[in-house]
Amino acid sequence: MQVVRARIAAVARAAGRDPGAITLLAVSKTFAADAVRAAHGAGQREFGENYVQEGVEKTAALRALPLIWHFIGPIQSNKTRLIAEHFDWVHSVAREKIAQRLSQARPEQLAPLEICLQVNVSGEASKSGVAPEEVRALAETVRALPRLRLRGLMAVPEPSDNVDLQRGRFRSLRLLQEELNGAGFGLDTLSMGMSQDLEAAVMEGATIVRVGTAIFGERVKT
Repeated sequence: MQVVRARIAAVARAAGRDPGAITLLAVSKTFAADAVRAAHGAGQREFGENYVQEGVEKTAALRALPLIWHFIGPIQSNKTRLIAEHFDWVHSVAREKIAQRLSQARPEQLAPLEICLQVNVSGEASKSGVAPEEVRALAETVRALPRLRLRGLMAVPEPSDNVDLQRGRFRSLRLLQEELNGAGFGLDTLSMGMSQDLEAAVMEGATIVRVGTAIFGERVKT
C-alpha cells in the first residue's frame, strides 16, 4: 500500500501536482473481506469492485467500517438495483438506460450516487464505454436525473507498454473533460490508471487511480 502511495506521490510531484488531489482506489475484486479489512487497517478507505454479487457481500460483511465503495465493472440491467442500493460511486455508466435505472433504484435516504461515464478512448469494438463523440449527450441525460451526481469520466484503455501511447489515451480523456467543463458541466473527476500505467495517468491529470495487483497481489482466478 505504501509503495503504491509513494509511486503516486513521486509522479504527482514530478507533474507539479498535489499528491493529496489523487485518490487511491484499492480494487479488491476476487479478494476476501479480510483482505479489505487489512487494507483499511493500513489506512485505505476507498475500494472498487467489478462483480456485483461479490461486492454486495463485502459491503454487508464490512458495514461496520467507514468505507467508500465504488462499482467499476460492466453493468447489467438486472443488477442496477443492487448497485444503486449498496455502492457510493459507479464509474462505468455508458448507456442512458443504465443511468435511468440507477436513478430510479437509488434509495431516497442515501446520498446521490456519484457517477462517472466510461469512455472508450481506444476505439476497440470489444471495449465497454461510450464513444467520445457521444459523451456529451449521455452527460446531459445523467446530469438531469434525480438521485445521481455526475462527477466525471472513466477509461480503461487498451493495455500497452508504450508510455507515449498510454499518455495519449489518458490525455484524450482529460481533453474531453475540459470540453465538457467548457460547456458548464463542472466535472471534477478523472478515473484512469491502474497498476501498470498509473504514472502516465497521473501525469495526464487522473484524480482517481484504480489499483489492485500492486496492493493485493496477483488475483485469484475465477
